[in-house]
Amino acid sequence: MNYLFGDDFIARPRRELAPGAVHVPNWLTLEQQQWIVARFKEWANGPVPIRSARVGGHEMSVKTVCLGWHWHPYQYTRNAVDVNGNRVLDFPDWMVRLGRKAIVEASGDPNAGDDYTPDTALLNYYDATARMGMHQDKDELSNAPVVSLSIGDTSTFRFGNTTNRSKPYEDITLASGDLFVFGGASRLAYHGITRIHPGTAPADCGLNAGRINITMRVTGLNDQ
Repeated sequence: MNYLFGDDFIARPRRELAPGAVHVPNWLTLEQQQWIVARFKEWANGPVPIRSARVGGHEMSVKTVCLGWHWHPYQYTRNAVDVNGNRVLDFPDWMVRLGRKAIVEASGDPNAGDDYTPDTALLNYYDATARMGMHQDKDELSNAPVVSLSIGDTSTFRFGNTTNRSKPYEDITLASGDLFVFGGASRLAYHGITRIHPGTAPADCGLNAGRINITMRVTGLNDQ
């Protein structure tokens, strides 16, 4: 239970873990979290249902639904060719605005989000046993920052270096409502989820169990 009563129990300060990698605790309000969870439940039952992708012949423990572009190892397509062939839902305008606000918040520059237009989001659901191995987000052509939002149970997030999956890395807790942005020199840093802590979700976040992680990206792709 050290993760509950560690040094960050009283206050979890905003931190820059590495150049371009910023953690902002408690960024989303509970009302915003509830609203996003309701949208997630709609998307999960949409034209492309939530599913566990297969990587190297193995099914991931995380379940994913996509917006804008459909991610499957190791590419993006408009249609979910590995699920049912349907086109994924469009990327919503309100999420573009949210992504821009996140960039401004993380950078402290009121103009930093002006040119940030994410066009895809991976929405990952973690149950109590799900994990995400150390990996790079490198299937995009653009090097624009990744915006990550957490809702539900607290997770242990491992943020590493841009060279390999091993040390140096740092483990931090991502709790419900937290924002994490990584771009610039940290855009291709290895990162993963080593543990989910059941029973830590706020009562009013809209999710009874598990964790939703939303990562917004700029693919740099077009339909031609």
